[in-house]
Amino acid sequence: MARLFGTDGVRGKANVDLTAELALELSVAAAHVLGEAGVFEGHRPVALVAHDPRASGEFLEAAVVAGLASAGVDVVRLGVVPTPGLAFLVNELDADLGVMLSASHNPMPDNGIKFVSRGGVKLDDDLEDMIEARMHQTWVRPTGAAVGRVTTRHEAVEAYVAHLVSSLGDAGSLHGLKVVLDCANGAAHMTGPAAFEAQGAEVITIHASPTGLNINEQSGSTHPEGLQVAVLHHGADLGFAFDGDADRCLAVDATGEMVDGDQILAILALAMKDSGALHSDTVVATVMSNLGFLQAMRARGVRVDQTKVGDRYVLESMNANGFTLGGEQSGHVIMSQYATTGDGVLTALHVAAQVVSSGATLADLAGVMTRLPQVMVNVPGVNKARAGIDPEVTAAVTQAGRELGDTGRVLLRPSGTEPLVRVMVEATTEERATEVAERLAGVVRDRLSL
Repeated sequence: MARLFGTDGVRGKANVDLTAELALELSVAAAHVLGEAGVFEGHRPVALVAHDPRASGEFLEAAVVAGLASAGVDVVRLGVVPTPGLAFLVNELDADLGVMLSASHNPMPDNGIKFVSRGGVKLDDDLEDMIEARMHQTWVRPTGAAVGRVTTRHEAVEAYVAHLVSSLGDAGSLHGLKVVLDCANGAAHMTGPAAFEAQGAEVITIHASPTGLNINEQSGSTHPEGLQVAVLHHGADLGFAFDGDADRCLAVDATGEMVDGDQILAILALAMKDSGALHSDTVVATVMSNLGFLQAMRARGVRVDQTKVGDRYVLESMNANGFTLGGEQSGHVIMSQYATTGDGVLTALHVAAQVVSSGATLADLAGVMTRLPQVMVNVPGVNKARAGIDPEVTAAVTQAGRELGDTGRVLLRPSGTEPLVRVMVEATTEERATEVAERLAGVVRDRLSL
């Protein structure tokens, strides 16, 4: 049976895969497992529950709240809050547990459940496995005064916005900057503009009117075309696109060119190195980071610690080694001085602040690295377990690597959930990358076909 928890909580189509019954059972199991792990020891447990604007978040919130309260956990409903906002508030309010209902950048019919433990950190794999194993088991139900109480505290989000603003230090540090924010009709539709305006920026918002049905719809970090048009139309200095739960962002410079997560990471890494805030002069990135990023960091004395794909693996490395900056090409950026998870609004504020303090344009700052063309070919219906051991596949990868030399890179990555192998090639031209990727995909298809 497939594992219920994925790389970022439990995801699925709401009311089909992710039902009210499943949400309730998960919440009860989480309360029991965390209680037995000692998280609630010596006090009455408190959980914070938040959601993005998806319509399905309303009935899923009701199920989660019911499950937690029935297990003896007091629940505080926060309403619509970004995922990083929930993580911050769990720590700030000294809560024992946080539950976020969001499918991040996925389309509206989907939803998800993410658990956050004390301190605002994601649960590790072992705890998630224990929660899954504990579902549907019989348990002693509390009664009377022992059942959980439910309250609402929507104003708590103001503390999160204040935290974002204070991370830049002096108020008004973005004065004179004209910025467009694409809020993806998601959880940042209020917090993003509020934080930028509090720092003195002139803010133009697009896709900031959630209806419950339009989250991520042709908007946000997965569809930045509207942001590119808006930046040019308004003559803005730059723009940022968030995803549905605002834990990631991508940027657009004044010319309408995209600035991806690798470039954002490069800008912040060099700024933090200059200020002495980049621990061990090291930034954490995944194996999917562009070779141009790796070359730029090496040229400027910044070491790159590469992990598997997924922000949880980036965070694991950061926590284990005390590193202060990490992220992914997709726009998940973690600044551990201020956050326990990726935070799109926080990232955008600090990139904007670097534009102001340096006097350079975003295009100038992003130009620190040259993105090499990157081509990805998915090869379905194959035995992915043999991708790293089949001799002919290994030989073909080695040969391609020799051909590309220092000017390119090859990566074979088995899918975590499907019988599929992803072939990624970087080269000096897109034509060259495509030619090598298609050739390798053919070898994988011939050798590993099921």
